[in-house]
Amino acid sequence: MQLSYPLQYDGNPRATADQVVELEKAGLDMVWVAEAYGFDSPTLMGYLAAKTERLEIAAGIINVFSRTPGAILQTAAGLDNVSAGRAVLGLGASGPQVIEGFHGMPYDKPLGRTREVIRLVRSGLKREPLESHTSFFDIPLSEGKGLGLGKPLKILTRPERDTIPIWIASLGDKNVEMTAELADGWLPIMFVPEKARDVWGDALDAGAAKRPAELGPLQISAGGMLAVGDDVTGLLDFLRPMYALYVGGMGARGKNFYNELACQYGYEKEAKEIQDLYLDGKKKEAEALVPMEWIEQSNLVGPASYVKERIAAFEEAGVSHLSIVPVGDDPAGLVGQVKDWVS
Repeated sequence: MQLSYPLQYDGNPRATADQVVELEKAGLDMVWVAEAYGFDSPTLMGYLAAKTERLEIAAGIINVFSRTPGAILQTAAGLDNVSAGRAVLGLGASGPQVIEGFHGMPYDKPLGRTREVIRLVRSGLKREPLESHTSFFDIPLSEGKGLGLGKPLKILTRPERDTIPIWIASLGDKNVEMTAELADGWLPIMFVPEKARDVWGDALDAGAAKRPAELGPLQISAGGMLAVGDDVTGLLDFLRPMYALYVGGMGARGKNFYNELACQYGYEKEAKEIQDLYLDGKKKEAEALVPMEWIEQSNLVGPASYVKERIAAFEEAGVSHLSIVPVGDDPAGLVGQVKDWVS
């Protein structure tokens, strides 16, 4: 089991990125760099590539709407070069709030678009000409469009590697099925290991049945806050705003992937009430209704013996990369401690 870390991107992410150097020395194996609608992830990934030596540097995630497939290919190849073969390409559909509200693009057919981006990036890394004439892309532009000068082009420079791990952030059944079929790895969120098979088992099995053998087993990165001690469980309350935001505010009534996840976990009543309160501007009341059971089971907070039990539960659920956000006076020490446990 490897250790991964989602770079905190609120505030000044450069300050958090500087801490990654110490976490790498302590045993961290991978860092995920999100962008949402903050700073772009490739810039921070290049910064990390220059400051680190060993760990994998992953986009977590680049959305498949706001960049062309050619631009995603160039970014993946460029990051893999400056990191000397340590880049991981995390892709996802994001959500309509970001895609339509920040990038001004319609949130249409995210699954088919993701599938085609994966195909084009993998083909492009092998220096095959980019070509796609689908409902998503017209590469190169067909006759009668533009100036008529487009022709299939392959990437000009030679990539560091002709294949780069591609991970997908997904939650819904069809998206998870596609992930299990095509991706090197899967990025779920607010993951409860004991309930994972009930929620996603059929989708994972359906995708695995179509999975090419050369991809190997599907990797999974999941976890949460890490705090070890006899008096640390109060820290879990600090996660209430994040859970309430996702369940209540990330979307609208009838169109919220995280609200649907809460329902799949068995929290239908709470999910509806959280959403109603959140959308009515009553955020504190919404936060108070987030089930503590869910927060506890999807994080790693408590005495050492309990945290070890949670790590074992994540591993049993197929998690290959334990995602941790160390909280305490000595984050590097916590990473080193957990590294010893998982080793």
